Amino acid sequence: MDKKENLDVDDAYSLQTPADSVRLYEKWADTYDADFIAKEAYVAHLRVAEVFVQQPVDGSVLDVGCGTGAVGVSLREHGVGDIVGVDISPQMLAVAANKKAGDGNAVYRGLIAADLTQKLDFPDDQFAGIISAGTFTHGHLGPEPLDELWRVAAPGARCVIGVRTTHFEALGFGDKLDADVVARKITAPEFVEINIYDAREQNSTHAGDRVFVVVCQVV
Repeated sequence: MDKKENLDVDDAYSLQTPADSVRLYEKWADTYDADFIAKEAYVAHLRVAEVFVQQPVDGSVLDVGCGTGAVGVSLREHGVGDIVGVDISPQMLAVAANKKAGDGNAVYRGLIAADLTQKLDFPDDQFAGIISAGTFTHGHLGPEPLDELWRVAAPGARCVIGVRTTHFEALGFGDKLDADVVARKITAPEFVEINIYDAREQNSTHAGDRVFVVVCQVV
């Protein structure tokens, strides 16, 4: 990975640790939108945002694994105005910081570097909504970070989280969600299955990859 100049989706799918993510996105941040989102016809961020805005959210929204800000841009286009982004890569956050909404203002109210395997630097009950499009699609993160997302979400917060279908059961997301429903941490989730990439495009070996969009509320 260190010597490769033309980074692509396979590099992302090969991530194993938080340190791997930092190294990859340090190199990829400046060209990520062109080399991945555009070239690979990535659309998961659009579909996840569309699911999120089906119900109004009154308050701040946390964009988990915000990357270069693609989800934030889509949310702003749908009228969501107060968004905070977290990502493990300072370089990706720097790109996101330059994204502007249609009103000329920054897409994000705040951007914070964070490792999702660690405690997030937010108080309890902070956010009215949680959204994550790509963080749980590469397979390097299991469901353990969900506890922190529930913690920083206010009671009643709308949570819309994409999980790659091939990882959902293999990494224990189904069991985790079931346990959290029983523990009254979240409501029983609904699921929407979407394509990660535009099915009309044939330029990716991952064109058939799918995501379960988990939709629930924090209790």
